[in-house]
Amino acid sequence: MSDKTSLFGGPDFSLERAAGAPKLRIAGIDEAGRGAWAGPVVAAAVILDPKHIPDGLDDSKKLSPKKRDALYDIILEHADVGVGYGSVEQVEVRNVLNATLDAMRDAVADLSTQPDIALVDGNKTPLLPCKAEAVIGGDGRSVSIAAASIIAKVTRDRLMQALDKKFPGYGWETNVGYGTAVHKSGIERLGINIHHRRSYKPIRNMLGKTPGD
Repeated sequence: MSDKTSLFGGPDFSLERAAGAPKLRIAGIDEAGRGAWAGPVVAAAVILDPKHIPDGLDDSKKLSPKKRDALYDIILEHADVGVGYGSVEQVEVRNVLNATLDAMRDAVADLSTQPDIALVDGNKTPLLPCKAEAVIGGDGRSVSIAAASIIAKVTRDRLMQALDKKFPGYGWETNVGYGTAVHKSGIERLGINIHHRRSYKPIRNMLGKTPGD
């Protein structure tokens, strides 16, 4: 198997090999939702089977929803996957960075087999029972982190789309809680609900306004 998964220089398995794969279990970790106005942060941890690395893995933001959904199913079929959540309450009390790190820790705990080493997207790592390495731009460099980014993104998008049915009018079916004109318009008409992050500046600025103003 070649380390490269893309002819265009996308993420590959080289960081995993450098960390000791396939002899060691290497988990990729990433999150989705840190910048959203509403909803939880979702983190995922993925240990890929080196013999069954799905084709087309990449940073989830670079993939179409259809491609993400297809890869999501393939990853679940062939990899060990764990998911963790940082609730709105955690974001408010512990701030979004700590809520994200907590979600990453919980995602690792949710794996069926614990990793020997974790490769974490970004410049900070959660407290884990294994060695952890921060990888800036990791979802574009490591297939394991790219797989985690897909799991986190699809999981969170589906959660927000389900919440849209209970809290219609904010456009969560498409904006999945991020700050868009439709979301802002919904807040102006309907007010803020329990899933909004009140500590975020755009939400905080709208707290004093009466719906319809």
